[in-house]
Amino acid sequence: MVRQECDGWVRGLKGQTLCFTGKIVVDGEWLVRTECVRRAKQKHAVTKTDFSSGVSLVVYGDLSGKQVSDTKRNYSDTLVGAEHDRGRGRHVHVVDEKGFGNLIHDFPAPCLKLRSPSRGGRPVVVPPHAAYDVLGAPLQARKRGRSTARELKVDLSSLDEGTAAHERTVDALIKHLARWGTEAHTFARNSPRFDAGWAVGKDIFVAEVKSLTGTSQDQQIRLGVGQVLDYAHQLRTRTGSSSSIRPVLVLEKKPADDRWSSLAQAVGIQLTWAPRFPGI
Repeated sequence: MVRQECDGWVRGLKGQTLCFTGKIVVDGEWLVRTECVRRAKQKHAVTKTDFSSGVSLVVYGDLSGKQVSDTKRNYSDTLVGAEHDRGRGRHVHVVDEKGFGNLIHDFPAPCLKLRSPSRGGRPVVVPPHAAYDVLGAPLQARKRGRSTARELKVDLSSLDEGTAAHERTVDALIKHLARWGTEAHTFARNSPRFDAGWAVGKDIFVAEVKSLTGTSQDQQIRLGVGQVLDYAHQLRTRTGSSSSIRPVLVLEKKPADDRWSSLAQAVGIQLTWAPRFPGI
C-alpha cells in the first residue's frame, strides 16, 4: 500500500467521505446528526454512518457518556479505526468540531494528530496548536491586479491589497519567517482579516502589511496603525489575554520619517520593513 501524506490541513469537504463520532457542537449550537449530514452534503461531501475503508475524514465530537473502545484515550471505534488505517499507510483526516465548523464555512481545518495508546486525552491540533482560534491555514503570497481610483474611495485596504508591492512584501515576509523556522498563517474563521500571523511560543503575532509605493507614506502608515491596533484589540477582548497578542506593522520599505518607529513603540506596535524585517 502506498503511504498517503498529509500536510496537516484539510482544505475542503468536496470529494471527502465523512463519518461522525460524538456530539458535534459548532459555534455553540448542537448539530444533530441529520443536520451535520445536510451541511456536509451542501459542500459536496458523502457521509457514512459507520467507519469503513472508504472514509477519508472523521469528525470528532464530544464522547462524554458514549461507549468507547479505548477507555484510556476515550476513543470510539471510529477513531480507533482511523488510527488503524493511518498505521497501514492510508491517511484518514481527523478534525474536531471547530474544524468541521471551518470546513462548512469554506475555511481550511487542521488535521488532528491521534495520541499514542500509552497516552490518554483528546487528539491534538497540528498545527497551529494554542493559536488555533486566531491563525488559519499556512499563508501563500497572492498575485492580484491593481485597483482603480474609484475603488480607492470605497476601501483603502482593498486598494493596498491589490498592489504588486504589497504582494511582494507578503511573499518576502513568508520567506523571512520560514528561514527562522516559523510558518506564516492566514486568519482563522472568526478572527479579524489580518494580512499575516504567526506563533512563537505562547505569543501570537498578527500583522498588517502596507506598501509605500505610489501613495502617501503617512496615509498608508496611519491606516496600518489603526488596522493592526483594531485587530489586536478584537483578539485580546475575545481571548481575554493582553500579553499573548502582538500587533506588527510590516512596511514595504523603511519609512522616510523616523517618527513612525517611536510612535509604534509608544502604542505597543512592532514596526518592521522589507527586505530584512528588523526585529522579527
